[in-house]
Amino acid sequence: MFNYLFKLFSNDLGIDLGTAVVLVYVKGQGIVLREPSVVAMNKETKNVLSIGTEAKKMLGKTPANIIAVRPLRDGVIADFEATQKMIRYFIYKANKTKRLLHPRIVIGVPSGITDVERRSVREAAEQAGAREVHIIEEPMAAAIGAGIPIQEPEGNMIVDIGGGTTDVAVISLGGMVVSKAIDVAGDKMDDAIVQYFRRKYNLLIGENTAENVKIQIGSVFPMPEELSMEVKGRDQVTGLPKTTTVTSEEIRSALSEPIKAIVEVIKDTLEETPPALSADLVDRGIVLAGGGAQLRGLPDLLKQETELPINIADDPLTCVVRGTGVYLEELDNIKLAQKKKYSVIHFIL
Repeated sequence: MFNYLFKLFSNDLGIDLGTAVVLVYVKGQGIVLREPSVVAMNKETKNVLSIGTEAKKMLGKTPANIIAVRPLRDGVIADFEATQKMIRYFIYKANKTKRLLHPRIVIGVPSGITDVERRSVREAAEQAGAREVHIIEEPMAAAIGAGIPIQEPEGNMIVDIGGGTTDVAVISLGGMVVSKAIDVAGDKMDDAIVQYFRRKYNLLIGENTAENVKIQIGSVFPMPEELSMEVKGRDQVTGLPKTTTVTSEEIRSALSEPIKAIVEVIKDTLEETPPALSADLVDRGIVLAGGGAQLRGLPDLLKQETELPINIADDPLTCVVRGTGVYLEELDNIKLAQKKKYSVIHFIL
């Protein structure tokens, strides 16, 4: 009876608490929310003015008394209070129709975070109104969301390139045999583009502009036909507005360092993979997930560097949140499995 009431009056949520974007899955409904991880607040009073899409529009454009911040940096909480308010807002927005009971929440976190950082995520969600908080590591969530048969006794490799972190894992029999995470991902790519414009053109551009350049013409492998676009910013020398034209070849050069770091962590993971699982990867290859998977030429570059097949997951940006959704849908069975010491993966897949 009580379980029925819980289901009737609360919406259970799966959350991909990304450095760049937060995605929310509602049990029985699917993905209902996708907004930037940005909070705008009054600098003096700390009152929140805007969260999500509207707050992102304010980045770099706020007056002195207002700050627009990204409370998550490199995949972990940098501003606990702002993160708590952001989670509370997204819970409220996704849980509009059922507010009589607080929801159960499954949150995806980077595989490399510490126990302290993990507790911070849990506490932020609990203080934001969660009834229960369950943590799942992002590589596992991404693999589930990508439809990888992780329960099989064969090796599967997932590379999740998000905003703050790149998570790499080799999975077999429902567990991560080898996993690594680095704080080099979409944000570091944007920073590299900002620095490139500063060095090459004496042009100051904002985060949003750098991200747009990356999306519009960014590439990491030679293209049959190179792209170009106009970029606007402020001249460092004169202080006046300035427009310059850049090519995809230039942006490829700007992205070389962060991409090199991502390639290296993938190779390091492959070097630590047991030989039997390495043999499986020759046929199964590597699955790319996360927003970074959409970067032009990345599959070609990784295929050249690893000599393995490279596959991009369907809708790679939503793999983690879809994985939390699968976990959420089977949460009651998982809790029963844990009590009886059965395999959790048996119930998930």
